[in-house]
Amino acid sequence: MRILAVTNMYPTPERPALGTYVEQQIKGLKQLGLEVDVMFVDRLQRGVSAYLGLGRKVRKRVAQFRADVVHVMYGGVMAARVTRAVNNRPTVISFCGSDLLGENLSGNMRKFVSGYGILASHKAARRATGIVVKSKNLYQALPYGLDRSHARIIPNGVDLHLFKPIGRRKCREELGWNNNHFHVLFPTNCGDPCKRFSLAQDAVDRISRLGHPIEIHQLSGIPHREVPIWLNASDVMLLTSLQEGSPNIVKEALACDVPVVSVDVGDVRERMEKIEGCYLALPDPCDLAVKLHLVLTGRRRIAGRFAMQELSLEKVALRLRTFYCELMEYWSRQRSPSEHLKNTGSYKRHSSLPF
Repeated sequence: MRILAVTNMYPTPERPALGTYVEQQIKGLKQLGLEVDVMFVDRLQRGVSAYLGLGRKVRKRVAQFRADVVHVMYGGVMAARVTRAVNNRPTVISFCGSDLLGENLSGNMRKFVSGYGILASHKAARRATGIVVKSKNLYQALPYGLDRSHARIIPNGVDLHLFKPIGRRKCREELGWNNNHFHVLFPTNCGDPCKRFSLAQDAVDRISRLGHPIEIHQLSGIPHREVPIWLNASDVMLLTSLQEGSPNIVKEALACDVPVVSVDVGDVRERMEKIEGCYLALPDPCDLAVKLHLVLTGRRRIAGRFAMQELSLEKVALRLRTFYCELMEYWSRQRSPSEHLKNTGSYKRHSSLPF
């Protein structure tokens, strides 16, 4: 089976942490024996010009690679362009977070752009043969009236060979952290206010005022292979995001048996359910501080790794391969020449967005 993966998030030497979950998902598919060609649309480097001529480029790549399925690994304008251009084989879209939920704290211009992106995501969702969402809240955010028989909730997987418990003292020595301090890891994203670092800092400051030596470390721009060192050096991973889909850093922390304190966002509640030593908190510095203090005075390791077995790269890749096979069978049954012309013509007549 040949999969053309189209993505605007993928690690580069300049941005090694960008889209590592996409890279990992592709790794899992390749390990199953699928042939995967990655078409990287560098939106951050080239701006909106990255989408100019994208439809023509995708059609050419599809023909050259002889793809069986085109999987667009993010929504928005990119997904709208690809699903409009490709109508001769199944298309799949993975919706990951802000492509359906928007961005609420990034300024008026970003709000306008993200709102436009949501409209594009809705347009693309109605064209796609299949849809993958990473969490229940994203499933609920799919456009009203959409046929959801070919929508699946499939979170990103975790590389359990890479993310595993490592000696804490050894990791701290490598990073130069004081072994006598309580270390909080905060996963940030280039200063995005949706991550609410100030809320996390306020909670940590409250612990410090109680006389406990505590440090908070921002995880940003770290190559993926080094993230397990940062996780295992930490006493707790703290998440205060306003919105998320299925944050991989939570699953990676649990795979390392590192406690997590988080607000109730995305699928975090589901991931942490029944894992003793992890805590959900209100988006309030007092409650976050209380939960951090519970970790500080309790066990510094948890039994989270077992719960992550179902989300290994291999098992998630198997679920995706099964979905691809279902969509290819559905496509071959449904797409007669007359129906194909009817559907593609319908989209052209009723399109109101310039995608």
